[in-house]
Amino acid sequence: MRYDHALSLEPHPDVYPPSEDSILLVESLEVSPGEKVLEIGCGSGVVAIHCALNGCRVTAADMNPAALENTTLNAAANGAHLEVFLSDVYDGVCGRYDTIVFNLPYLPVEEEGALALAWSGGPDGLGPLPDLLEGAPEHLLPGGRLVVVVSSLMDGPSLGGALSGFRVRVLGELPLFFESLRVLEIRLSS
Repeated sequence: MRYDHALSLEPHPDVYPPSEDSILLVESLEVSPGEKVLEIGCGSGVVAIHCALNGCRVTAADMNPAALENTTLNAAANGAHLEVFLSDVYDGVCGRYDTIVFNLPYLPVEEEGALALAWSGGPDGLGPLPDLLEGAPEHLLPGGRLVVVVSSLMDGPSLGGALSGFRVRVLGELPLFFESLRVLEIRLSS
């Protein structure tokens, strides 16, 4: 997909705003009309909105109620139709999806607060990635995939261990001043 800089996205003080990682995720993600997409950690809704405007059937979830309000507002402002609900990773997620997208909290820090949950991935930076991977078989359609953003700041051996047993492909990469971001497509091993 191409990132649409003309989208109307209202900022919210308690919601992670679209940033370099959001743009990289959108630009790295290829979707097809009719594809069932679940975005976990939807924040402002920017990824979910792009998917919906590209013809996907989109469900957006976040554990931050302010993010759900922000996503709903931004989706309406851009004519994007999507379902929005409160969820911590897969809590309350019903059904199966072709693609599950998550711009993970990937920084190896332990900060508190609603907004800090968007980037605070704990000591190793993995955050909710292990839970996301563990629940994937129950929530992906056959041939489905997870698409996540990871950082070079994450603990490499821990990340490698979490991804062992999965088929992983790099969809996009962005070197920044202090880190390198990658968008990974993760598929279940056959």
